[in-house]
Amino acid sequence: MDEVEALKREAGIAACSFVRSGMKLGLGTGSTVRYTVLEIGRRMAEEGLDVTGVPTSEATRELSDSLGIPLLTLNEAGELDLTIDGADEFDPNFDLIKGGGGALTREKRVAEASRAMVVVADDRKQVDVLGAFDLPMEVVASDWEAVRDHMAEICPGEVRLRGGRAPYLSDDGGYILDCEFGPTISDPESLESQIRSVAGVVDVGLFVSICDAVVLASSSGVRTLLKDNGRLS
Repeated sequence: MDEVEALKREAGIAACSFVRSGMKLGLGTGSTVRYTVLEIGRRMAEEGLDVTGVPTSEATRELSDSLGIPLLTLNEAGELDLTIDGADEFDPNFDLIKGGGGALTREKRVAEASRAMVVVADDRKQVDVLGAFDLPMEVVASDWEAVRDHMAEICPGEVRLRGGRAPYLSDDGGYILDCEFGPTISDPESLESQIRSVAGVVDVGLFVSICDAVVLASSSGVRTLLKDNGRLS
């Protein structure tokens, strides 16, 4: 395991410090939060941790199943105690870009149903202004061209269909458009509202006022950043 992967593992495990028996957890998607799910499975098997999970993707569902983590659908679970997930970028206000893995719609639904959200990330994801990472959005497959044309009027850079001629399909059967905004998204709340109002958009990978803490891995180790006046502070 190289240094970057070792730090991701350490951060993923450190995020489990927020987990308590009896919790209903949103279980995120991605290479870093995978270590969180593995640690939850270990604690259940070795320490008697008692939790249930709501997975944000089929990949996370399969991993959780293999570890014996009891799972619920979001409808079955209702309000969740905590979601732990990754991010592609986060800014000083703890607003996020997510969706690089294509699971943004389920991730957002689960996060919005949670009393708090913890993000696990490495310091490459920490930015002053969102947008250097292309902003993903899930769209209805039959409407993707109309949405692309509309987004071309909003986005200063290229708007691309993920996968091109062999479009990437989300777990729910939608297409993903990736939009080159560059580091210009200084008002993510307004942009999120604007994009979500476009016909054919299922959801956009802006997570605004949802994240409460970031467990951050860097070359100097792992530390936890808590949002001022957040739900975990």
